Amino acid sequence: MKIYTKTGDKGNTSLIGGVRVSKSDLRIDSYGTIDELNSWIGLIIEFIPNKRKNELILIQNSLFSVGAQLASKNNDTIKPFKKIDKNNITSLEKLIDDYESFLPKMTHFILPGGSIPSANTHVARCVCRRAERIIVQLNKEDFVDKEILIYLNRLSDYLFCLARAFTYWDKREEKKWIPNK
Repeated sequence: MKIYTKTGDKGNTSLIGGVRVSKSDLRIDSYGTIDELNSWIGLIIEFIPNKRKNELILIQNSLFSVGAQLASKNNDTIKPFKKIDKNNITSLEKLIDDYESFLPKMTHFILPGGSIPSANTHVARCVCRRAERIIVQLNKEDFVDKEILIYLNRLSDYLFCLARAFTYWDKREEKKWIPNK
């Protein structure tokens, strides 16, 4: 298979099912941002303790499913791909609960940073939030499965907890935001 097809040279691309749309279409922006998020998670995997790598690999696979759902105007055309469902959301909630069980209680907002892995994870969290905003906008114009929005909302919470965990594992102190300082 050739890597270049020349079919997008004029600024259009195909969705799953063959529908041609502009590369500036919200649907393209939505799954492009999911792809960006997935790349950030690929970077984060390089820092996470080995016993936790699998949770991020599972998330990356789920993000490919999110991308496939977003790349189709009709969810029935994504057949070989598993749709995001309540199990994906529950899995993230369990991971969040696990992190919260050992992280210090929050008393303030936390400034992004703390360590290189934590800072990268905060960037991924922001990209996740951007993807969520784009998909909310897309949902106003076209169908988006509600489970995707719930999943992304939980994923940003998970990434926040993971960023805090990196600071904790590195035995660093979180930088609290103190208003008016």
